[in-house]
Amino acid sequence: MTGKWDEREKALESQYIYNEEKKKIERMKESAREEIVRTYCRNCCPKCGGTLEAMTFRGVPLDKCPDCGGIWLGPKDLQILAAKDHRSWFDKWFRGEE
Repeated sequence: MTGKWDEREKALESQYIYNEEKKKIERMKESAREEIVRTYCRNCCPKCGGTLEAMTFRGVPLDKCPDCGGIWLGPKDLQILAAKDHRSWFDKWFRGEE
């Protein structure tokens, strides 16, 4: 009877170690994917993969994809555009003004 309990304990321990290793491998894969995206996908369109071209709209630097026509903004660019055009829906959206 003791032998079966020892086998079960070893099996559970092996399963636990397997699951932990699997989690570590997934984390490593995810960080590798992020590194690849940062390294090799600079100036690539997130939608179609085309090469982005820099442009300026109302003094705000934007990226435009000539292939799909997408316009890509930086983290603060939409707020900068909103500050330049205070008559529009930007005020309602960002500043909560009615």
